[in-house]
Amino acid sequence: MALAFCGDEGNSTAYNVDHGVLNNGCFVDALNVVPHVFLLFITFPILFIGWGSQSSKVHIHHSTWLHFPGHNLRWILTFILLFVLVCEIAEGIVSDGVSESRHLHLYMPAGMAFLAAITSVVYYHNIETSNFPKLLIALLFYWTLAFVTKTIKFVKFCDNDVGFSQLRFCLTGLLVILYGMLLAVEINVIRVRRYVFFKTPKEVKPPEDLQDLGVRFLQPFVNLLSKGTYWWMNTFIKTAHKKPIDLKTIGKLPIAMRALTNYIRLNEAFEAQKSKRSSFSQGSGSIWRALCCAFGRPLLLSSTFRILADLLGFAGPLCISGIVHNVGKGNNTIRPQTKILGVFFISSQEFLSNAYVLAVLLFFALLLQRTFLQASYYVAIETGINLRGAIQTKIYNKIMQLSTSNMSMGEMTAGQICNLVAIDTNQLMWFFFLCPNLWAMPVAFSI
Repeated sequence: MALAFCGDEGNSTAYNVDHGVLNNGCFVDALNVVPHVFLLFITFPILFIGWGSQSSKVHIHHSTWLHFPGHNLRWILTFILLFVLVCEIAEGIVSDGVSESRHLHLYMPAGMAFLAAITSVVYYHNIETSNFPKLLIALLFYWTLAFVTKTIKFVKFCDNDVGFSQLRFCLTGLLVILYGMLLAVEINVIRVRRYVFFKTPKEVKPPEDLQDLGVRFLQPFVNLLSKGTYWWMNTFIKTAHKKPIDLKTIGKLPIAMRALTNYIRLNEAFEAQKSKRSSFSQGSGSIWRALCCAFGRPLLLSSTFRILADLLGFAGPLCISGIVHNVGKGNNTIRPQTKILGVFFISSQEFLSNAYVLAVLLFFALLLQRTFLQASYYVAIETGINLRGAIQTKIYNKIMQLSTSNMSMGEMTAGQICNLVAIDTNQLMWFFFLCPNLWAMPVAFSI
């Protein structure tokens, strides 16, 4: 079978530019390759040749030590972008499978975009590591070019009456939105950090925890990918394989996770409840409101992760059912009838009737499910431990303020104090451990 970028059919109009180059679908696809090639040529020399001189400017013992504005949003958008690009590659391969010759322009630009997206996030991570934001100007130009070229492709689809019934149209629209949002994130970094186009750039110091050589718990400071995979713990794992680790090897906790910090947060929530001076600020209800005010947001995040994991649990049986159904038919159910701009367009239903596509979707669904489930457990357990430390500190301070007469008169015994410090705080900690199940399990049962 013939292989060409724009196809090699005898009566093909792929190379016809009589109506303008932008009205030629193959040329527009070739134009979309330009931003990705630009990024690869610009960033590779910086990453592999010139990075040694920049990394020498980092004078602290941890590499991932500074997050630019919109750090987590950038990583989330990049993950979504990679998934959409994988779908675009698969859509191009599937729709090209019924052509007389290979049309590389259907999936090669998406493949280049996939490599460029991975390169962009690696490049961004290294810039954060060295705190040298001026190099982000390359990403600013890249997101701008990618957004413009993808918008041109989307507009040309609209001009040729390509609609929502075609999957390629929907994927192109999603890519326009994602590139636009990544461009907005990049502009926001310029606005906040003022590293370019401003006379006085804003200097940002690294977190105080990372200046302490004794702090080795890096979960709050690493990037989103390392948080989700716990990649930063490789050093501990390698050390534990060689010899047993002790408290000295583990090091100190960050300031935000220490008992004193959480006690101050809890005490501020209690004082806020006292200052309301209403009937609702009295009794056990006010205590629960103070606990929710101090530690409710992480618990809500944990519950969200758990619900997402439960929802993704339904993707597995659906994908397996589709795979078995399509394999039983010989996986020959795709017969696209729509041909626009000289190439075939497939619908979402035709795309999802391919067993190989469903197998890839099954892999991503299981991967995301386990990631969300692990993140839910981690956030809930961390929040429960922080709560226990805060309450134990508050009880200890209260005990230190009691007079000896209370002890001698039997109003407060040593056993009651031990129960408050040890047993009751542990029960609250376990409640926070299991609290996401209160919302997640009813959702799972109802669906």
